Amino acid sequence: MDFQYSTYRIQLRHPFTISRSSKNFYDIVFIYLTDKGVTGVGEAAPSDRYNEKFNQILRTLQSISLDDIDESDPLEKQLDRIFERCQGYRSLMAAFDMALHDLRGKQNSTPLYDYFGANPDQTPVTSFTIGIDKLEVIQEKVEEAADFPILKIKLGTQDDKAIINTIRNVTDKKIRVDANEGWNLDEALRMCEWLEKKNVEFVEQPLPASNIEDSEKLKEQSPLKLIADENCMNSTDIPKIRNAFDGINIKLMKCGGLFEALKMIRLARENDLEIMLGCMVESSVAITAAAHLSPLVDYADLDGNVLIKNDPYIGVRLKEGKLLLPIEPGLGVQIRTKNKES
Repeated sequence: MDFQYSTYRIQLRHPFTISRSSKNFYDIVFIYLTDKGVTGVGEAAPSDRYNEKFNQILRTLQSISLDDIDESDPLEKQLDRIFERCQGYRSLMAAFDMALHDLRGKQNSTPLYDYFGANPDQTPVTSFTIGIDKLEVIQEKVEEAADFPILKIKLGTQDDKAIINTIRNVTDKKIRVDANEGWNLDEALRMCEWLEKKNVEFVEQPLPASNIEDSEKLKEQSPLKLIADENCMNSTDIPKIRNAFDGINIKLMKCGGLFEALKMIRLARENDLEIMLGCMVESSVAITAAAHLSPLVDYADLDGNVLIKNDPYIGVRLKEGKLLLPIEPGLGVQIRTKNKES
């Protein structure tokens, strides 16, 4: 199996600010796996929050060889052997995972959603993320998101109520709130009680991940559902947090790929937890990979590709916020050209 990679800098349409950081761009890596003339593509979008850095991913890739991978082995066995070489970097594991799924799907003439038994007609509506910003800019962002029926609002600042009130001055759309670990217990309880009156559907990661005890207390008192993000990295975390949250946010870059994401979906169902598919700021490669699992979950927050202005691929599309999966084999992504839709 031939293995190559390339780097790419994705540029944001607006600076993306959350409670702990602000970015104008992100550096990502594309992985290419080729077998018998067919190539699959994957994407690694490392995050500092998960102790993964772009340069670490590059150094690891420079040491990886796939010459001894047996293409006749089952896909999962091949991935296990590849993962052993990824030095624990989940975003890199996710990139190899989606590249191999893309490759095998193309070879078998099968869209990825078929492989997972997902009905492409049952995709959810994705939310559109509004990052922390000046109030007048937030209002502009809301107006730009006219085609999206659900907004995800980043909070965790001293101006949280002003941000929500600004949004409510221009729209009554359903809101989902993500505090990105930005509150303490008292703040979170006060905000949840206040947000309930503002047509907010749920609150994502209100407290620091290190404070699971207070998250359990908050769940007992909060009028809004709580969704775990930083508290739920992969399937091993689900039994630990089931009493502190009503649902989990699965991200391929956080859990390590499609196989692990599917495992998380099954385990969350067994533990009566709701499921959201989320993302980092990513290109259409990674967003499309996650979208193929979206018919199996309750909520989607797969807008990372919409937030950037130089997406090099075309994949999953949107119609009034609803995810429309490509019907081509594998991931179904195509390189964007000047002649294709921008």
